[in-house]
Amino acid sequence: MKALLFLLVSVLSLSAAETLHIYTWADYVSPEVVEKFEEKHQCRVVLDTFDSNEAMFAKLKAGAGGYDVIFPTSYMIQIMDAEGLLADLDAAKLPNLNFVDPDVLKKIHDRSMKRSVPYTVGYAITAFRKDKLPGAAASWSVFEQKDLTGRVTLLDDMRETIGAALKTLGYSINTRDEKQLAEAQEVLLRWKKNVAKFDNEGYKVGLDSGEFLLVHGYSGDLFQVAQENAKVGLLIPQEGVTMSCDEMVIPKGAKQKELAHAWINFLLDPEISAENMEWMGYLCPNTDALKKVSAEFLKNPAVTIPEAIKAKSEVIQDLGTDLAKYTKVWDAVKG
Repeated sequence: MKALLFLLVSVLSLSAAETLHIYTWADYVSPEVVEKFEEKHQCRVVLDTFDSNEAMFAKLKAGAGGYDVIFPTSYMIQIMDAEGLLADLDAAKLPNLNFVDPDVLKKIHDRSMKRSVPYTVGYAITAFRKDKLPGAAASWSVFEQKDLTGRVTLLDDMRETIGAALKTLGYSINTRDEKQLAEAQEVLLRWKKNVAKFDNEGYKVGLDSGEFLLVHGYSGDLFQVAQENAKVGLLIPQEGVTMSCDEMVIPKGAKQKELAHAWINFLLDPEISAENMEWMGYLCPNTDALKKVSAEFLKNPAVTIPEAIKAKSEVIQDLGTDLAKYTKVWDAVKG
């Protein structure tokens, strides 16, 4: 009887606990950080994941609700904001905003952090199997190497992958020039001869196992694979890469706005931020947290890219109606 009563009390306690619903990228928050938040706030955190900004946005536009915090990339935040999907943030509930790097704020849409707060700065780079592809070039042109047929992946992300082709040609990843985009299409069609698949998730396992010899992926993901497998090397294409700032937003329909603010503020705590970034492999633009991470972490090429390459790199921007030009190229490449 006592055991049954204990079980009933436990179930009631669990059901009474507030639940915070997060919509984010895979492997983007340390499980230990989640546990610490749950313990501190006596709540449950439920994580759902998406593999592209476009997939996330399409789901929200189709009516999916129930999320309290979402982690879009800055260009998508511009679109979501224009659609009226985002709630205003209460700065009084976010004292840790003071730790956000002001240099990063200069590069994003919402510089006053009225509706979004920077979470990570990352890059789309390449990685390869050192044991099977020695001497791989730190250049996007390596995707045309003839001995790689069927052993290569490209991101299944229109802006990232077209952006890589534009960079190899010396063009801006935000160009609106149809002639330049047509040239990028030809580059991608040449690369496609080697491509096993366009993919945003499986490339990590495939690179680790040796199924894929060269992949295009997100810096934090590739950092994690390289940390676990000494046969994996990272390459930062010398022509420049796409830079992205993923941010935290609260959608207008959020049911747990108080808890959502607490979550954002918690992730901005320097101790938590330092722990979190060392686990996931992305740089958090948190000035005090960067003083607490290891020197080894900051030396990792997936985290700190050379200044000369950074100077050639760009942040993806919202292109408005000109996005249709990219969709046309992407359809031709994927088709």
